[in-house]
Amino acid sequence: MSTPPNIDPEHEKNGPALPEDAPSGRRGFLKSAMGTMAGLAVTAGVLEPLRSLKDAPSLEEFLQQHYTKLTPDLMDQVLRRVEALMGEEYGAKVRVNDPKPLEGVEFAYALNLTRCNGSRRCVYACMKENNIPLDQPEMAYIRVLEMNIDSLDLEEGNVQYEASAVPREGKYYLPIQCHQCRKPPCTKVCPVEATWTEPDGITVIDYNWCIGCRYCMAACPYEARRFNWTKPSFAADEINPDMGYLSNRVRPRGVVEKCHFCLHRTRLGKNPACAEVCPTGSRIFGNILDPEGKIQFILKNKRVYILKAEAKTIPRFYYFFDN
Repeated sequence: MSTPPNIDPEHEKNGPALPEDAPSGRRGFLKSAMGTMAGLAVTAGVLEPLRSLKDAPSLEEFLQQHYTKLTPDLMDQVLRRVEALMGEEYGAKVRVNDPKPLEGVEFAYALNLTRCNGSRRCVYACMKENNIPLDQPEMAYIRVLEMNIDSLDLEEGNVQYEASAVPREGKYYLPIQCHQCRKPPCTKVCPVEATWTEPDGITVIDYNWCIGCRYCMAACPYEARRFNWTKPSFAADEINPDMGYLSNRVRPRGVVEKCHFCLHRTRLGKNPACAEVCPTGSRIFGNILDPEGKIQFILKNKRVYILKAEAKTIPRFYYFFDN
């Protein structure tokens, strides 16, 4: 198999990006109003007409602090509120957790382009795991491009190919998702710091803080972020009840979402859903800080490539070949 174009073989390694201090954020204007009971009353009065709207946030949701400012007690209240909301809106009994980063762990992904057969099983497993309705394929966190071996432009990749006929001769398959960059441009452009990088390398989104401006989508060189235009529609038995607050809980309409390395699974020692179902074993997930781990073995012994290395985002997502 020849080397696919548009993938630069240069790659860099830096230490994990640490989260920055949380901002006063989009609710900063409430600071003076919250200084007195009168200010709170005014705020509640302004919100009252919104309560008749289908997707309007509750007063509690609107006043909720940034994720990084929530105390354990407040976080527990938030988690229980989300669980109750899932019951009210979808009739689903769910459990929402908030697993924290593991010390000494920096997650990374390696994908074997020699073995990937383009079946898209990773796409469907991701959608199911992360509570993305199957009738909203535009929201899928993973895109798989069918590429000509001699293609010179990723824009020519075909995402609409027939998966039942793969792999096809003269083609290779290039899955693309969030690369969990060490220098993510998406976090820099967010005006309210609703997205940041955790110590384990996962870039996350506080869905309750996101204002839906989509600056992060424009900044991402991998087109890995999705804007939720409509309220997700599920039957109760279609919902994955094992939810993480920063990962696969059902997102509200009007926010941006993306791959988060299934942190509700990986922080508990499991593989991401996409890696678990891969029929060819082309997806490798692990701790890049482990000198004896799978990721370090691949970096030291395989032909490793970085997608769009010229963007200098230094991703934690690597492509490689068997030989």
